[in-house]
Amino acid sequence: MRIVSLCPSLTELVYDLGRGDDLVGITKFCIHPADRVASVEKVGGTKDPKVERIVELAPDIVLFNEEENRRADFEALEAGGLRCLNTFPKDSLETAEMVRTIGHALDRDERAESIATDIEARTARVRDAARGARPVRWAYLIWLDPLMTVNRDTFAHALLEQAGGVNVFADRTTRYDAITAEDLAAADPELVLLCTEPFPFKESHADELAELTSLPRGRFRIADGEYLSWHGSRTPDGIDYAASLIEAARG
Repeated sequence: MRIVSLCPSLTELVYDLGRGDDLVGITKFCIHPADRVASVEKVGGTKDPKVERIVELAPDIVLFNEEENRRADFEALEAGGLRCLNTFPKDSLETAEMVRTIGHALDRDERAESIATDIEARTARVRDAARGARPVRWAYLIWLDPLMTVNRDTFAHALLEQAGGVNVFADRTTRYDAITAEDLAAADPELVLLCTEPFPFKESHADELAELTSLPRGRFRIADGEYLSWHGSRTPDGIDYAASLIEAARG
């Protein structure tokens, strides 16, 4: 089987399903597993894949993510005669089903079922633990200039919410919305998560934002964006990671 993956988290999943040696094309943003992706041909980025080159590679399947990739590229590759699989899970249980779907497409049902079952078991455990626990009001920032946050229609929101978190910007109409330092201060979240991707927040940024908003510095925490936004074989650990952030904020 010949596989092209145009989404970093799906590339990682392909390896964890035991199909890494079948990858003939990935994006320049596909960085895991680091010791194996270097040798695979890069076919552009998630938003600008080299469509003609992908067609030349004649893959049996091209893996897409609706959020990471463009519909136009999906349609162009389908028009080129390629089989394309598009997915868009928005929470952990939808991710379990996505893993099963991709596992079946790659003839790796047994391994996919193991990962999917793990996702479901951890989801149930975290949700059970959150029942009756004190809610934690949080904000999750993905960009610095302008400041940008996430609403309820995002994967990061779903992971943090099921752990007992309350998104202070959940009702924003845009999935990834710009806010001001004044907005953040007025929302007064108990926990402000500064993610490591797509913007690489550092402790110095937390210092700056604490000063700008007059929120206590202790509320700001750097958060691993891969665990909170990559869906696939990283999701089981992402579920537990999200829960640990909320639990730590409870003290």
